[in-house]
Amino acid sequence: MTILVTGGTGQLATALAQEGGDDVRRVGRPEFDFDRPETIEAVFAAVAPRLVVNAAAWTAVDVAEKEPEAAMRSNRDGPALLARLCAEAGIPMIHVSTDYVYDGDKGEPYVESDAPRPTGVYGATKLAGEQAVLAACPRAVVLRTSWVYSAAGKNFVKTMLGAGKVRDKLTVVGDQKGCPTSAQDLAAAILAIASRIEEGWRDEYAGVFHAAGSGWTTWHGLAVAVFEEAGRLGEKVPVVEAIRTEDWPTPAKRPADSRLDCGKLARVFGVRQPDWRPSVARVVSDLVSNAPAEG
Repeated sequence: MTILVTGGTGQLATALAQEGGDDVRRVGRPEFDFDRPETIEAVFAAVAPRLVVNAAAWTAVDVAEKEPEAAMRSNRDGPALLARLCAEAGIPMIHVSTDYVYDGDKGEPYVESDAPRPTGVYGATKLAGEQAVLAACPRAVVLRTSWVYSAAGKNFVKTMLGAGKVRDKLTVVGDQKGCPTSAQDLAAAILAIASRIEEGWRDEYAGVFHAAGSGWTTWHGLAVAVFEEAGRLGEKVPVVEAIRTEDWPTPAKRPADSRLDCGKLARVFGVRQPDWRPSVARVVSDLVSNAPAEG
């Protein structure tokens, strides 16, 4: 089936294109732009998809605090229009959301029935997008994920490796908990969901699901894991010191504990992503082996 994937050259869209092969038609700006609604309708009509995966979003968390209107256009208004087009065509939509819809104060992994309480503009606009998509499209699947990384794009794992090449000591927040998610693993999960949907829509498929890597850690723990693998591959390993959130102030508040319970996804779709540790090791190995030669 033809799957329309938004998000251009983003981490998840890239991974979906790699995993999905000829079934995936990946689009992004300027061809497809949530700030220009006419492009959404034109691309949708031209592709005539059987399913849409919306991986496009405003993800600049701190900048969103200063540009809430732009973030809302990208995270609510554009996806709402895309969902309406899916509903009119009678096709399903998979919409990717975030752990930032939670405030992080629960103290244990969140389940889908927990009340969302975003603490910043980014989380609020993503929550508004979820609600708009579900209201517009009866066959909408919303996937909340977290801490996405890959060998492509900008992400924490790549940032750590880059910083480790030029610095002997790094300080990383050690009191925020979450579930690292490989974009490749998430793409495989989405395509597995798409395959189940293609077999026949069931009412239980509609709604919100958590879709993150199995297990959890802190940002400091993730950094340590990155350099453990890099060290095994002969890379320079800096000292990684844990600091508190208050020692690294940011314009937008991050959830202190956004661990996601992904049991519902496993029960309904039979999909569970791998443990985050080997997935991190694979991405680090890919980045190190494909790094340009120095000098």
